[in-house]
Amino acid sequence: MLSEQKGPVLGEFGGLVAVVTGGSSGIGLATAQLLLSRGARVAVLDLSPPPEDVGALYVATNVSDDASVRSAIEKVTSEFDGIDILVNNAGIGAIGTVEDNADLEWLSVFEVNVFGMVRVSRAALPHLRKSTAAAIVNTCSIAATAGLPNRALYSASKGAVLSLTLAMAADYARDGIRVTAVNPGTADTPWVARLLDAAAEPAAERAALEARQPIGRLVSAQEVAGAIAYLASPLSGATTGTALAVDGGMAGLRVRPIGT
Repeated sequence: MLSEQKGPVLGEFGGLVAVVTGGSSGIGLATAQLLLSRGARVAVLDLSPPPEDVGALYVATNVSDDASVRSAIEKVTSEFDGIDILVNNAGIGAIGTVEDNADLEWLSVFEVNVFGMVRVSRAALPHLRKSTAAAIVNTCSIAATAGLPNRALYSASKGAVLSLTLAMAADYARDGIRVTAVNPGTADTPWVARLLDAAAEPAAERAALEARQPIGRLVSAQEVAGAIAYLASPLSGATTGTALAVDGGMAGLRVRPIGT
């Protein structure tokens, strides 16, 4: 049974419908919760449902399957009568150099991280064109702009997302659809937690990840959600074709290590 919407109807997102892919955990869940708190009606598209108390409409969706995506968008629009905001957040990770990941894994990661965004955007665009506050926000990564060790496949997929964002922004600017991206640094999410748990020395690995970000800690999912909300907001109506880094200064700062 579909969840009822909860939360206030006021705020800059009041009356708007937002779709968040990968919205059942991590950055996606934080984004869904924040948009709901600011008045949006939110649909979460994910393989598994979010926590019961979120209050979003949940639609089981596999972004790797076009039929699943189209069915999900149809269900959202039948329930909410339109779409104003799309947050393309669904994604999976990969570890290794170009020597480490088999062709099948490359295809699998691109199916979700890149082609998934294409499928959901393609299905949502006819509805977004009808909105007076249309926005697409793609979850990219600092990996698209910085060379990170042992992240060849993941970085390649996020580099594609960054280029896709710019191309879409150009294609749909005249339709009144803004397209932007958010570039998180290493965020404190369930996926990163699983990576740390699998490390030989989890505490040391976490310390290393924290140290490479100038603020000295991991980025929170809520901080990334705040950036997504900024980019998606009607108050940011002149912002399109840009990628906003939420990386603790990793992309642009070169601070001295503590104690030097």
